[in-house]
Amino acid sequence: MEKIVFVAFGFCCDPLKEESLMKTLTQELWVDIPQRRQIVSIHREVEELVTQSGVVDGLVLVNAMHITASVFINDNEQGLHRDYDKWLEELAPFDPSPDQYHHNRTGEDNADAHHKRQIMGREVVVAITENRLHLGPWEHIFYYEFDGRRRKRILVKIIGE
Repeated sequence: MEKIVFVAFGFCCDPLKEESLMKTLTQELWVDIPQRRQIVSIHREVEELVTQSGVVDGLVLVNAMHITASVFINDNEQGLHRDYDKWLEELAPFDPSPDQYHHNRTGEDNADAHHKRQIMGREVVVAITENRLHLGPWEHIFYYEFDGRRRKRILVKIIGE
């Protein structure tokens, strides 16, 4: 019998060794944001999913599944969160009229939210080491909603050994 070796992303996996089998976990988190903008910590939920996954060494992708929301990593400090809100509002102020943003000429009122998402980013990827998020001492995972008032989802995809 021939031994099959898979090569991907610069490392080898022997599928005949149980301990080297790739594990995956895919989960969607749902959030209800009653106001237009809000920062929500999803750190604990991501940590719990990493633990559940059994992945000892790997990666976790955390992705906002809506084009008017962001996932980001930074300090869990309320003053910083207010600063983000102020800064983003200066860069892309909310204006539901079609005068400032061409996008709002389509009947939408959330052009500013699309711009804010572009600035803050779509997703984060975090290393997993010893079945834990491998983050710096002040790093914390957040979901940032820019056009709330309805149910939204966040994808968490974990891969590793």
